[in-house]
Amino acid sequence: MSNQLEDKPKMTKVSLTGMVGFTIIWIGQMFSLLGTAMTQFAITIWAWGITQEVTALALIGFFSFAPIILMSPFAGALVDRYNRKKVMMLADFAAGMPTIAILLLYVTNNLQIWHLFITGAIAATFQAFHFPAYSAAITMMVKKEQYGRASGMLSIAQFAATIFAPVVAALLLTIVGIEGVLIIDIITFTTAVLMLLLVYIPQPLISEAGRKGMGSIWKQSTYGFRYIYERPSLLGLQLVFFCINLFGSFGNTVMTPMILARTGDNKIILGSVMSAGSVGGLVGSGILALWGGPKRKVHGILMGMMFVSLFGGLLMGFGRTPYIWTLAFFLSLLFLPIINGSNQAIWQAKVAPDVQGRVFATRLLIAQISVPIAMLLAGPLADQVFEPSMMAGGSLEPLFSGLVGNGRGAGMALMLVIAGVLGILVSLGGYAMRAVRKAEDILPDHDAKPHVVQDEK
Repeated sequence: MSNQLEDKPKMTKVSLTGMVGFTIIWIGQMFSLLGTAMTQFAITIWAWGITQEVTALALIGFFSFAPIILMSPFAGALVDRYNRKKVMMLADFAAGMPTIAILLLYVTNNLQIWHLFITGAIAATFQAFHFPAYSAAITMMVKKEQYGRASGMLSIAQFAATIFAPVVAALLLTIVGIEGVLIIDIITFTTAVLMLLLVYIPQPLISEAGRKGMGSIWKQSTYGFRYIYERPSLLGLQLVFFCINLFGSFGNTVMTPMILARTGDNKIILGSVMSAGSVGGLVGSGILALWGGPKRKVHGILMGMMFVSLFGGLLMGFGRTPYIWTLAFFLSLLFLPIINGSNQAIWQAKVAPDVQGRVFATRLLIAQISVPIAMLLAGPLADQVFEPSMMAGGSLEPLFSGLVGNGRGAGMALMLVIAGVLGILVSLGGYAMRAVRKAEDILPDHDAKPHVVQDEK
């Protein structure tokens, strides 16, 4: 028997762990996120230019997201079985391979819309391993009181990258084209993998919860469902996220084509709005990193959802100028890091580290299975129902033109308003559920009892 963690690091100058090691990973991920965001922007512009259909953009989003959800339980089980650093490296590298495929197809003039469905699905399959591995690794690298700040730093990386991505990508599209943007993306995800080589991520000790979850890969894949179901507060939190993601994604799917439709496909305006939103997210992330979030994390989740729905749904839909869209997106994303950081801190404190891969993967599935559903619904509803109905003389135009105007983009604006109203109702409903409102009191911290020591292999 040994009371040491597995995979004890060799004492080298580059074997970094703790907050320093986490910061190294954070820098690499920020580079990777920048490249990914630029590619997503460029592909969206390209796809809209040749189709002019919301459905096409929604399907790209669907195939780039659905596999993450479907693969999550299996991915979480493997993350808990194997070395989390190696899983992250493999996931980052494999998820970047489709970018190379898109580049080759584009430069040979063979790229078609359906290619983006396939490459998106392949990348998403490997990305499914990244979230549980990354989240569980952070738990092992930083102290519990640093969870909120670590989440804030993760959000800073995400939003700092995307502040520049839309505007820079729009500029690069006119200078080096899509192929130049794709090459930059390839360089950035390679950088992220190389940065991971510099750090040491400890493996967790086996807890009592971990022993109960041992068994076949199927048993381990379904363990997260049993774990969450047995804890009503965790289940309640995820149902709230399920609903808010359903309505939020319903609106988010049509936001980009709404702006393009109302500005005559102006890439600069779209890029400016998207960048302003990212500035809001960066500011919110900085606040979270310095503050650590509210003492009652549930307030950060539910109040944050209310403000995101108010600004990102109602104000965005009511707005008819770039100035209003810019303000709405800025304020919406300002609160997003506080929602996610508060939620992450609860789960990291309450769930034993050695089962976080499985539990966090299941948590992702429950909360975000509604996203691809919303994507599939939003495209056809926009193209076939709301947009035609809000044209001059359309069936809904007399009722709502005073709120959102009419013509191209008005139907999608109305969809955003509806999504915002439903999102506000979800946040109020969360406060009405005691299991959610009192989650931090009902659930004990995972370190309330000592872990069982792991055998040395």
